[in-house]
Amino acid sequence: MSILTTVVGSYPIPHWLQGDSSRLTLRDAIMVVLKTQELAGIDVVADGELNRFDPSHPETNGMIDYFISRMDGIRTRFALSDIEAFRADSGLAYRTGPAGIVTGPVSSGVLNLPRDYEFTRGLTTKPVKFTCTGPHMLTKVLTDRHYQSRPALCMAVAGVLRRQLEAIDAQIIQLDEANISGHPEDAEWALPALNHVLDGIAGTRALHICFGNYGGQSVQKGFWRSLLPFLNGLHVDHLVLEFARRGYSEIEHFQDLNPSIGLGLGVVDIKDNGVESPSLIAERIELAANALGAERIPFIHPDCGFWMLQRNVADRKMRALVEGRNLFEGRS
Repeated sequence: MSILTTVVGSYPIPHWLQGDSSRLTLRDAIMVVLKTQELAGIDVVADGELNRFDPSHPETNGMIDYFISRMDGIRTRFALSDIEAFRADSGLAYRTGPAGIVTGPVSSGVLNLPRDYEFTRGLTTKPVKFTCTGPHMLTKVLTDRHYQSRPALCMAVAGVLRRQLEAIDAQIIQLDEANISGHPEDAEWALPALNHVLDGIAGTRALHICFGNYGGQSVQKGFWRSLLPFLNGLHVDHLVLEFARRGYSEIEHFQDLNPSIGLGLGVVDIKDNGVESPSLIAERIELAANALGAERIPFIHPDCGFWMLQRNVADRKMRALVEGRNLFEGRS
């Protein structure tokens, strides 16, 4: 079985989109991102998460605020006391304030992810991956003044996301979680919420976990082995994990991964402007394949999204990704 290439999600914002984020300009930008992936030879493409681009929140490329600001039951104007309460949470030191204050039952509001998918689907003939921030990540950036329980809030957010994703027929739907890596103690309440969302996905179910990518910096500290019980409990078809930046010394731990779950292998370091050679990509695949078996690796991809890189760097890294896979498999 051939290993497929894909991206994790985000792509550098084209400079001309920042000055004109109209629907027509956004369409042109997404077409550029999709065509760039196609020319690189990427098997499963994504919209670069440009559907969520907001000039007011460029630092996270819409990973948080796009979702929170559209849901009902969440206030996004903060008093000083709100910010103080948020900063009392030691697990969120990388943010200066909350994304929102939960003041009532959380519901979809004007969030419309199916519209975003349909907007992209018509712009390419390639298989499409649709990405969505997961319920654990969203819960952790909120200050709760309604549920008084993180598990309850997380399940409420999961209910919103499931209803949205049930209506999307993308070949792959990927949930993104960048906080659980440093907080395996949250697994008990994060797992049922994630599985609730995953169970509503009709296509291939993926979960991306990394150790953070804010301005090219890792945010979380931890080890993959600490998350294995959590990973084995997921109702997921494959994982999308960060390895290139961290190294591959932990790959052996994934011999204990549930055999029904494929390991998406990060082979491109997105925190480094250096472009990997195809031979280095092939070596990284071979290392993992020797440890786990190539059949356990359905996808290779960058460690995380490309949003922090220059476009010419991201584009060359995608070409190297494909050429490295081809070299490993002996393709011409």
